[in-house]
Amino acid sequence: MNRVAELLTPSRVACRNIVGSKKRAFEMLSELVSKDEPLLNQAEVFTSLIERERLGCTGLGHGVAIPHGRLKGLNHAVCAFMKLNRGVDYDAADQKAVDMICALLVPEQSTQEHLEILATLAEMFSDPVFCAQIHAAKSDEEVYRLLVSWQPVETDRAAGPAI
Repeated sequence: MNRVAELLTPSRVACRNIVGSKKRAFEMLSELVSKDEPLLNQAEVFTSLIERERLGCTGLGHGVAIPHGRLKGLNHAVCAFMKLNRGVDYDAADQKAVDMICALLVPEQSTQEHLEILATLAEMFSDPVFCAQIHAAKSDEEVYRLLVSWQPVETDRAAGPAI
């Protein structure tokens, strides 16, 4: 099962044309992620994302970033996703502008779950075919469907190496 389907709602997915900076992207993501979560305060979400970003850039490269943070009082993980028509400077290691941003917020005490979700998101956004589908999507709804239906590529490890 796709873990993202548990974390994301249609109202937390947006395709936006104009975002001029990483800070503005974080403001918009904070608004999205707190939109239908009564336990979340937009300002607290923004502060959490900014504080984590100060520790190190959350840009994965290839135009993708996964800003994340922990929040006191949150009892389950949530995420929001934005696809930008024009990338923003994100200080990513590969120096490429970021045009796909998936924000993740987890409960303050969540450690293992946080790492597992980040690993899933990193795997998802490391899939070039999937990323091409997201780029080609024309609506919030289409992006949402792609995100929640993504499945990891199954490898047949039991078979062992081919001889």
